[in-house]
Amino acid sequence: MLTETRAIVLHSLKYGDNQRIVDVFTEGQGYLTFICHVSSSSKGKIKKQFFQPLTILRVVYDYRPKAGMQHFRDLSIDPPLLSIPFDPYKLSIAMFVAEFLLYAIKNEQKNIPLFTYIQKSIEWLDTAVNSFSNFHLVFMIHLSAFLGFYPNLEDYSSGDIFDMRNGCFLSTLPLHTDYIAAGEAVKMKNIMKLTYKTMHLYTLSHEERNQCIEVIIHYYKLHIPSFRDMHSLDVFKALFT
Repeated sequence: MLTETRAIVLHSLKYGDNQRIVDVFTEGQGYLTFICHVSSSSKGKIKKQFFQPLTILRVVYDYRPKAGMQHFRDLSIDPPLLSIPFDPYKLSIAMFVAEFLLYAIKNEQKNIPLFTYIQKSIEWLDTAVNSFSNFHLVFMIHLSAFLGFYPNLEDYSSGDIFDMRNGCFLSTLPLHTDYIAAGEAVKMKNIMKLTYKTMHLYTLSHEERNQCIEVIIHYYKLHIPSFRDMHSLDVFKALFT
């Protein structure tokens, strides 16, 4: 079935001399893997630059449900990112977020609200001039709303701990060890209330931001058993000391 849709690049791996295996999240069919020939010529239709992290593509392919990998008929960048590929800080965030998505939404099928959230978030980061150091934290925690395990803030009271297994705040300790104490829990509560427009108002030290990353990733691992250890995490945390 010939299909045209938009796709967000999550991962690209060189395969052989001139092929690439590309993992994308599509608007029309969710998570898909493609294999394609990448031309070294400037006149080639498919170039490796198309597969930078979080690049938004418009793709045409003959969808084969039983195939492990699909094949592009045509593709183009739509729209081109103007700053992420050229800003070292934004590019590092994009690489981290792309790997995070690779594990967080690997089993997701068609989910247009989820696709739209990711697309709009990428476009926001691309146009941001400054004050985006908390972007990945806000992105990750709000992504959980589209996956069905966004934390419940309704019963929060000062001094509560955060029960990560059940995604809620409690005044007493749960009967397991997957919780964070009140001091860290209040940071998570504050991040949950932020938007991209307001996140610059919340100041975190480098150490506090890294602690929040660890907490959010652990939260995802509890709710998505297949979520793997992230290769980019240590590098990402070390870059902005």
